[in-house]
Amino acid sequence: MRKIIHHLRKQPEETRRHILHILMIIAIAVMFILWIYSLGKNLANPDTQIKIKQDLQPFSVLKENIVDGYKSTSDFSATE
Repeated sequence: MRKIIHHLRKQPEETRRHILHILMIIAIAVMFILWIYSLGKNLANPDTQIKIKQDLQPFSVLKENIVDGYKSTSDFSATE
């Protein structure tokens, strides 16, 4: 490992930056793949599906309120 580090230190800065960018892209790709894998595993869990449905209920209520408000304002403007 020390040989590799010393070899990199001798390289021009541009080459070191290219190596850094390549290593960062590889690290991000690995993390993204692991995240997608764990996300799929967690979303397939039945307990998670129930929790998602419960979490979305306030948004459906909000949507219904917005739709009702829009209908009432459009009905009000239609009667005038």
